[in-house]
Amino acid sequence: MMNTDEIMNLALGMAGLDSIPADTGIHVSGENIRKVLIGIDMGTAELLLAKELGYDLVIAHHPSGGTTRTHFEEVVKLQIQQMVDAGISTHLAEKALQPRLDTVKLRAHVSNYDQIISGAKLLGLPFMNVHLPLDLVCRRRFTEIIQKGVASITKPRVKDALAAIKTLPEMQIGLTEPLVYVGSPDNLLGKWIVAMAGGTNGGASVAKAYFNHGFSTIFYMHLAEADKKQLASDPSAGNLVATGHIASDSVGIAPFVHALREKGLEVTPMSGVFVPE
Repeated sequence: MMNTDEIMNLALGMAGLDSIPADTGIHVSGENIRKVLIGIDMGTAELLLAKELGYDLVIAHHPSGGTTRTHFEEVVKLQIQQMVDAGISTHLAEKALQPRLDTVKLRAHVSNYDQIISGAKLLGLPFMNVHLPLDLVCRRRFTEIIQKGVASITKPRVKDALAAIKTLPEMQIGLTEPLVYVGSPDNLLGKWIVAMAGGTNGGASVAKAYFNHGFSTIFYMHLAEADKKQLASDPSAGNLVATGHIASDSVGIAPFVHALREKGLEVTPMSGVFVPE
């Protein structure tokens, strides 16, 4: 058995974090947890299902309410440091991220941040969500598998990186495949980066910042159609690969599920979580 604090600390440890990020939280704490229901998006219906089936805890991946929504922009700002680490100056990184930050702030301002959490409280059902820590695990796994897949190729192409990504078990059982939204699978891979674990993707402006600083290929989880069109019409744009949102989230969540099971918990994945056995 575990409690919600122990489960949270397990996730933080896997990600190398020493504190709970703004998009992650324990919304209703619990003790003596044996049975866990976990999914990418868990709403009131899933809470009712968990209660009916006798689960002790529901874990969502995406921010589920409270400050995990109203303070979500704090996690998105982590993309600035990602860009700086990649060699982009701080002021250019801040400018590149601003359009996405504006969108996130507006969305948070109109979000019903109490809907799901109040349901969990009324049901007396422990409820938490773990977002950034598992996205960090996801980013690390994607980076490692691409590095491994192209290491022995003198001039790797985008399709070589795609082939490497497809070897991940979670990607194999997911229902979508990574797609080249901008560029071509036949293009040289060049300098590349997995631009994930920043709350959401950085949109077209962040991608342009990477392209303008020597990166030929960027890996996002997903990209809006408007951003895709904007980049496709830019002659300076390189390759942008969208790995697929739900399957990619499972790349980060599945190791967490295995870790919980190793602790003796019964964990049932649903709502988009694919866990290879």
